[in-house]
Amino acid sequence: MKLLVRDRIFGIGDDYWIEDDRGTKVFLVDGKAMRLRDTFELKDPQGRVLVEMKAKMFALRDTMVVEREGEPLATVKRKRLSLLRNHYRVALADGHELDVSGKILDREFAVEYEGELLADISRRWFSVRDAYGLHIARDDVDPALLVAVAVCVIRLAEKERGGD
Repeated sequence: MKLLVRDRIFGIGDDYWIEDDRGTKVFLVDGKAMRLRDTFELKDPQGRVLVEMKAKMFALRDTMVVEREGEPLATVKRKRLSLLRNHYRVALADGHELDVSGKILDREFAVEYEGELLADISRRWFSVRDAYGLHIARDDVDPALLVAVAVCVIRLAEKERGGD
């Protein structure tokens, strides 16, 4: 599955569509304004909330939590003791971990599980300015979760850089 994301700074209150490679709207990222913490909802085209992404309120390091129907699905944060600033860890609720590394702010990074590529995020697939692609490499993964992980990692990297 290849998805096209029109790139913009992830500001609260910003809503944007993620399309498939045929131009069909697949996911809506709905930024929730007027909240105490960063909050985004990932919705399907019918408006159903698939997952919610929230900044964790009291954490030593910036952390975002992905929830489905109020239940934690994943926790995303920059990897501790990493020499690379662009290395994030995704702790899944089932105890597994995903590894995210690459040039996050340049939209050139990968999501892996035990060394196996799950998703590749890149600007190089599209000639559309200010857009990047999210290629989900396996059919047996949750696309909403991988989109949410990408949104969270980019948001955390932007905040770390001083993007707000």
